[in-house]
Amino acid sequence: MVKLNRIYTRTGDAGTTGLATGERRSKSDARFAAIGDVDETNATLGLCRLSADAALDAILARIQNDLFDLGADLAVPANETIEGMERLAITEGQVERLEREIDDLNGRLEPLRSFILPAGSAAASHLHLARTVARRAERSMVFLAMKEEGTVTPTALKYINRLSDLLFVAARIANDEGRADVLWKPGATR
Repeated sequence: MVKLNRIYTRTGDAGTTGLATGERRSKSDARFAAIGDVDETNATLGLCRLSADAALDAILARIQNDLFDLGADLAVPANETIEGMERLAITEGQVERLEREIDDLNGRLEPLRSFILPAGSAAASHLHLARTVARRAERSMVFLAMKEEGTVTPTALKYINRLSDLLFVAARIANDEGRADVLWKPGATR
């Protein structure tokens, strides 16, 4: 259980912060870069929710909670445990739920015949921004997994990969189910 009595602790003033295991690392550590990028993804979803319809808002609200689970997953390297605590990790069920939601949303869209620009409605533009931030989080997580082999769960990597796919499809839904997508016109501005 989380209990925050004070917001500042001064323990990070020297440029380090702690993992859930208690280990202190530099704030520039690859693990904290990944955790930070996941947190930034979550914050962009909060922005997306401001212009989302009720159905999409419900999906995004659940994903925001999942992203805290993902942060907790990353805060304890996959090959470590915390004595007396069950490890919180992203589950296959969370990945499968994203896949079902992608399929449901994508089923409402016509197939793409062109690349689309990250534009259109405010909701679509926010979702495209969130998609790109999620892709950055994925790159950070992959980098961490390569740097510290065996410390990022494969399920966590699947989840963040599916999330950016869901956000892409959701952006198209927000663009009048794809009818208001802004198409890329190769070479049109030469």
